[in-house]
Amino acid sequence: MTQPFHLAIASELATAFAAHGVEYVLIGKGGAIVLGYPGTTLDVDVFPAKSAENAECLILALRSLGFDIPKELEGSIRAQRDFVQIKNGPFQVDLIFAPDGIESYEAAWKRRIVHENISVAALEDIIASKRASGREKDRNELGMLEDFKIEYERLHPRPLKNACEIEREKPL
Repeated sequence: MTQPFHLAIASELATAFAAHGVEYVLIGKGGAIVLGYPGTTLDVDVFPAKSAENAECLILALRSLGFDIPKELEGSIRAQRDFVQIKNGPFQVDLIFAPDGIESYEAAWKRRIVHENISVAALEDIIASKRASGREKDRNELGMLEDFKIEYERLHPRPLKNACEIEREKPL
């Protein structure tokens, strides 16, 4: 039986991911909850970087947390299938290698927010993904997430960038 998502789970996951070199950002409601959103969820959505090396690191990190990763599930992770649901561990993890509404891992990584040791997708990415999913439960959450984003950004303004930083971020 898995437990509902809470901040300690995100921290435990982030610690294991760091120890095994996993590149990721949290997305979904769990990512928003890490930032203070007043919601609940039963799983944590992870947007991992797509690479064979990262897939191997994910498998090792999840096993270190006590997840049972049988061969079939291992194959799904190695193949980096768009959506891999893992329920046979201490908590539920959804690996989403191609989330709706987010153009690329690299773009999400650049915009991420680091809370304590946890990499979280920017709220605009979490909202875009929820909007693009087309699921009713996600549409029902959008107003609250958008209000939360406004308040979060008011309390945590991003630092201004200088002209050199802006120029470096432009695509080649």
